[in-house]
Amino acid sequence: TAAEAGAAATKPLRATKGRASYLGERSIGHLDPGAVSTSLILRAAARAAGEAGAA
Repeated sequence: TAAEAGAAATKPLRATKGRASYLGERSIGHLDPGAVSTSLILRAAARAAGEAGAA
């Protein structure tokens, strides 16, 4: 999905906000946890909406 692709696109970025910003350059190569959790929430919401529409 687009949300998952967006979350994956955060891997090469250096964190500048939140707790991860304290890691500086060491944050590069890690997925942004907010982006990953948001993609999971959106996937669950889409699945629930699909199930509700099928009923």
